[in-house]
Amino acid sequence: MPSHPALPLRDTDRVYGKVTRLLHWSIAALMAWQFVGMGLKLALGRHPVAAVFVGSHQKVGTVLFLLIALRLGWAFANRGHRPDHGAGVLGLAARFGHLLLYAVMAIVPVAALLRAYGSERGFAPFGFQIFAPQLPEIGWMVRAGEALHGEMGWLLLALIAGHVVMVGLHEGMWRDGTLARMAGRRRAGL
Repeated sequence: MPSHPALPLRDTDRVYGKVTRLLHWSIAALMAWQFVGMGLKLALGRHPVAAVFVGSHQKVGTVLFLLIALRLGWAFANRGHRPDHGAGVLGLAARFGHLLLYAVMAIVPVAALLRAYGSERGFAPFGFQIFAPQLPEIGWMVRAGEALHGEMGWLLLALIAGHVVMVGLHEGMWRDGTLARMAGRRRAGL
């Protein structure tokens, strides 16, 4: 069995480093939790199984917001050292797709924060008050936040599904080692 060099902390032109991978997969797991919860809520309504997920939505969303902010900052710090998306139309589509994914990942929690700031309930994840209740509530903030958070959340799910499909195409059809750059070393050519 060949020995592989240690995975770098930062991104390189061939692989995503340990920090990027940790952020990517942590965000993926927490988003899966959020989407399963919302799907169960839609399918089952106020059911105890859905309540397990929905009851943690605000806390998990808060952690997601922090991880997404870190991920955006880390991506910016590594922008000149990341694997290339390729040339031509596919490379341009990959860059645009990732940019759109990052933008929507940021908009969804920001919309929730906008709604929370304007709400008469306030915002105190993990028992720490971030925003005091607004009395009376700021209606336009609540309405805008509600409209954007839900709709953009489902757009985010569609973008994630597209992201997964494209990884499948890269691995199954083009066999270019795209998944290895984020999840392994087998064909990444460390």
